[in-house]
Amino acid sequence: MLSGGARTAVRAWTVLVLVFLYAPLLLVVVNAFNASRTFAFPPSGFTLRWWADAWNSDGMWTSLANSVLVGLGATAIALVLGTMIAFAVQRHRFFGRNAISFLVVLPITLPGIVTGIALNATFTSALGVTLGLATVIVGHATFCIVIVFNNTQARLRRLGTDLEDASADLGASSWQTFRFVTFPMMRGALVAGAILAFALSFDEIVVTTFTAGPAVQTLPIWIFGNLFRPNQAPVINVVAAALTVLAVIPVWLAQRFGGDPATTRV
Repeated sequence: MLSGGARTAVRAWTVLVLVFLYAPLLLVVVNAFNASRTFAFPPSGFTLRWWADAWNSDGMWTSLANSVLVGLGATAIALVLGTMIAFAVQRHRFFGRNAISFLVVLPITLPGIVTGIALNATFTSALGVTLGLATVIVGHATFCIVIVFNNTQARLRRLGTDLEDASADLGASSWQTFRFVTFPMMRGALVAGAILAFALSFDEIVVTTFTAGPAVQTLPIWIFGNLFRPNQAPVINVVAAALTVLAVIPVWLAQRFGGDPATTRV
C-alpha cells in the first residue's frame, strides 16, 4: 500500500504526463480557429476562415483519398496474411515455427527509414516496378501484418481449442467449426486489428516517402510538404485538428471490439 504522500506524488506525476502529451494537441486545435496567421498566443481572435480554406483545398482531398485507399488496401492484405500466419503458428507445431513468428514481427521493430530504403531498392532496382499507390500499399502491408498477427495470435492463445474440439466431437466439419465457433470468437480481435492497422497505415510518412514516387501524395506527406509554407500553415492546423478529433474513433473502436469474448457460453 502506498502512503498518502506517495499517492499524491503519483497523481501529480500522472497529471504532468497527461498535460505534456495533450497540451500540444490542444494548442493545435486552438490554432485551427486562430484569426492570426502567426498563431499568436493567446489568440487575437477566432475565425472559421481556415476551415473553409481547408474544405476547398483540392490537394487535401486528393491526398486524403490516397491515404484512405492505401490504408484499406494495406489492411485487407494484413487481415488475410496476418490471420493465416497467426493460425499456422498458434494452432500447429512445425520446424521453424519460432523463426517464422520472429520474422513476421521484425518489420515493426525496424526503423521506418530502413524499411523504406529496402523497399525502394527492391521495387526500383530488383523488380523494376514503377513507384505508385500499389507499391505504397505493399510497403504499408509489411508492418500492418504485424498488428493483425499479434492481435489474432493473442486471442487464439487465450481461447484455447476446447470449444473447437467439442465442435469436432459433435460431428461438425472443419469449415462448420470455423464458421460457427472459431470466427465468432475471433471477430472482435480481427476488427480491432484491422482498425489499428488502418490507423497505422494512415499515419505513416517515412515508408511512404520511399515507396510513393513523385506522383503520389498521401495526407501525411501533403501536411509535411505544406507545413512550412506561410499561406498554408493555418490550413495545416485545421487538418491536424480534425485528424486529432477523428483519431479518437479508431482507438475507441479498437478497445470496444478488442476485449475477450464470452467463451463460457455454449
